[in-house]
Amino acid sequence: MKTLTQPAESVSGGQIKLITRQISDVADSDLVQEALAALTKKGAERLKSHPDFVSTLRQRVVETVAEFSVVNEFANEEVESRYGYLSGYSKPLDLNAQCNQLRILFPGGLGFANQDLLMRIEKGEVKLPQHAEGWFAIPNWQKNPKIFGSTYSEALLVILDTIKKARDGKFWNYRDGQVEKKHLRQSAVSREAWAKLAKEQGDADILIIPAQFALRHRGRSVRRARVIIEDTPGEVGLGAFATGAMLLTHPNRLKHLDDLWIDLTGDEWSPDGGGDFSKSPIFVLDDDEVRFDSRFVDNPRGAYGSASWFSPQ
Repeated sequence: MKTLTQPAESVSGGQIKLITRQISDVADSDLVQEALAALTKKGAERLKSHPDFVSTLRQRVVETVAEFSVVNEFANEEVESRYGYLSGYSKPLDLNAQCNQLRILFPGGLGFANQDLLMRIEKGEVKLPQHAEGWFAIPNWQKNPKIFGSTYSEALLVILDTIKKARDGKFWNYRDGQVEKKHLRQSAVSREAWAKLAKEQGDADILIIPAQFALRHRGRSVRRARVIIEDTPGEVGLGAFATGAMLLTHPNRLKHLDDLWIDLTGDEWSPDGGGDFSKSPIFVLDDDEVRFDSRFVDNPRGAYGSASWFSPQ
């Protein structure tokens, strides 16, 4: 498996130019020229005047580009999934409403998002990245240790406790007593991406991200989703803290029996706390109760999908 070091970079102009030349060279290859030379005059006339000749070539090039550019690691760890968003969530709430809700949920002094960014998003000046469902507001826990503590585990425990209160106790932490450093950690990619984002947004109290709530990667194992995410420019797996904050501002995301459950691909979980981070945390719904747990990264299930966010463009 590839080492997850940083999100994929966008294609360069030089790469596109080289690939375009390779496609062009196909027409001049011996094999194609021999096939053309073997045509009769009538056959050549039928070929060049056929209404689907050019469009078929174009489509096959597009399909070939898609087929050979996709990484195949753990490609067998994908299953069909019909689970989705069935309990009312369709797209994120207005950003200002999300920010206001977070300040109500965390009244210990949580401040504001980057106002310039908010204004540009409202004006449509910031493009929503491909695959993102919309914009989400996430507390900057490192900026507010008095509210969230000084470690990622402490911050997550605050989120989990708040989910329990917001859902009138209908929440269960199956990893109670284990949410600490030897069991839970952010992936290196996730830590770096959030640090970069916070810097870009002026270390605001609330960070703004374009994200998707797991539908894009439904039916994929965690490690297969990680491969796809790594191969997609600007995409980063979401962890338990950020996804938990999204569930607080969008409580209708997990309420239906057949709602898609959420793999928290931006985090890593060690079952025995001994350094083997072979699991990933999850949020699921059971008996009308949101539950925090973990599962192995190599197990594709139709009921699960990985949530992710994207670098704002």
